[in-house]
Amino acid sequence: MSARRNERVLPALVPSFRSEIAKHTVRERISDKLASLIASGILQVGDELPGERELAALLSVSRETVRGAIQSLAAKGVVEVVQGLRTRVVRADIDSLKIGVTSPSAINSYDLDSVHHARLLVERAVVADAAARIDDDTLARLERSLVMQRSTMADPVHFLICDREFHVAVYSCAGNQLLAAFVVDLYTYMLDHRRAAMSYPGAIEKSYEDHLAIMQALRTRDSEATVAAFGRHIERIYTTTLSILNERDEKPRQS
Repeated sequence: MSARRNERVLPALVPSFRSEIAKHTVRERISDKLASLIASGILQVGDELPGERELAALLSVSRETVRGAIQSLAAKGVVEVVQGLRTRVVRADIDSLKIGVTSPSAINSYDLDSVHHARLLVERAVVADAAARIDDDTLARLERSLVMQRSTMADPVHFLICDREFHVAVYSCAGNQLLAAFVVDLYTYMLDHRRAAMSYPGAIEKSYEDHLAIMQALRTRDSEATVAAFGRHIERIYTTTLSILNERDEKPRQS
């Protein structure tokens, strides 16, 4: 009788188990996403995270999932959760975290020109393939991201979170996921400098305009136009990062 009862009960429990596993997996992925924002320098010690509702919209998940991810990071001492206040980053020494296939310090150990030329070579191939393969759900997600980006024009940190999600959503459509993960690594190069660059007047607007051009090409699934739009975007990022590095080098001479 016990065996027969189990035969009836266990199948009924399977959907519940699967649901819990799925929730747990998504929560871990979101926790990793938030940790990668810290490891890459987008979020720094003392920064406040966006509210749960905003993060849920940025990451296309439920508020419950965001809350679970934040609690997971809080348990590791990465963020501090205080009732009535925004969650704050309190620890950033998580560089061992792999964002794509390697860690931020590994990518940042290379010079700007090396990373720039690698990104031109690999990212163009990835986005060309992604443009041909992109699905309607991803296009809708990118459209929502553009709306979010417009609402964060005065907030460089929140814009960079949108920016990362926009890029990663495109890369993930490529057929070769190893190359896509490598492009994510290249994207994270010196993000702390890009965060500083986003505070320059007009910088966010230019990035947003680049994204509009990329989106226009993706809507038609035009690989050639998508590669051209990403190429202009990458070149602008390279020029901006180079100017920041030059400014940093000149400061000691002036002092």
